[in-house]
Amino acid sequence: MLGAHRSVKTRIRTAQDGDNISPTVTAPLTGRLDAQRAEFDTFASVVGRGPSPLEILLQISAATPVSLKIKISELSVAGRLVYLKGHTDSFKAVDALRGALQALPIFSAVEIQDAGIETLVTICTRIRNFEQVHAIAKAHDNVFCSVGTHPHNADEERDIPLDDILTLAQHPEVVAIGEAGLDYHYDNAPRADQQQGFRTHIAAARETGLPLVIHTRDADEDTADILEQEMAKGPFSAVLHCFTAGAGLASRGLELGFYVSFSGVLTFKKSDALREIAANVPLDRLLVETDAPYLSPEPKRGAKNEPAKMIHTEAKLAEVKGVSLEEIAQATTANFHRLFASVPSPSGLAGQ
Repeated sequence: MLGAHRSVKTRIRTAQDGDNISPTVTAPLTGRLDAQRAEFDTFASVVGRGPSPLEILLQISAATPVSLKIKISELSVAGRLVYLKGHTDSFKAVDALRGALQALPIFSAVEIQDAGIETLVTICTRIRNFEQVHAIAKAHDNVFCSVGTHPHNADEERDIPLDDILTLAQHPEVVAIGEAGLDYHYDNAPRADQQQGFRTHIAAARETGLPLVIHTRDADEDTADILEQEMAKGPFSAVLHCFTAGAGLASRGLELGFYVSFSGVLTFKKSDALREIAANVPLDRLLVETDAPYLSPEPKRGAKNEPAKMIHTEAKLAEVKGVSLEEIAQATTANFHRLFASVPSPSGLAGQ
């Protein structure tokens, strides 16, 4: 999630302001009866400190009759967003699951406000799940979203045409394209599909004028080559998100006019090479992010990551750049609004 004042980023996750508001299901549970089982795929947004996965499982267990079986294949909590995916033996169990989510404990004290975070961009990783991400952005005045397909899912959505992305990008809450790019570390999708999807998303960024959020891992040369080839066809803006690549890619990205965003990895003890790269990125091209729920910065490493922890990454970046924390905060905020130009900008940033 990318954000302003403390620029933050996750995949399909968000946070919201407010006190003592019970969690709500922001997208309805969807069920499809297949071979006598009901599949579900849902999000629930909660306020304040989010529940742990164990708390969610206990809540679901307590709310579900013993006769009903629920198998959860994916469960994640990022900030204030709960994501569940799996199947049950009946639609009655889906209803029970919905009730369990709606009955999650009430949380208060909004840490993101205390950390000085003003604006957030929650990132889409599957276009077919866009409406769920979009619903989160529509529900909160300070949350915006992107539209796109993560390279892990490139083969699932390789047939989605450019026009579909362009249509979804017309929603006023959509301020970016992606995240898209290349991931040769996991190779969850064929590389040809990743490359095709990457080029399609670049075309969408060029056509809409919205910035591209780039995911790249162990694919420095191909990423840079594709970006340079596509830039020759026409300009577009972008950010190299959660940057952990080499100095060569950072340099080539900067030459193309892109921004470079650093996550909690910047604070890790063995990240000297990454800190050296960050030191050489101009102040007006820097962003910081979470990539929650992973990569919590030191001294919170190992804990669930969330936007409020961004302060530690920003402090390390200030140290690396040899400037004050306030100067880094001002710079990353101005950079955020320059890159995500369709996000309303505070009056104090006008003209920066």
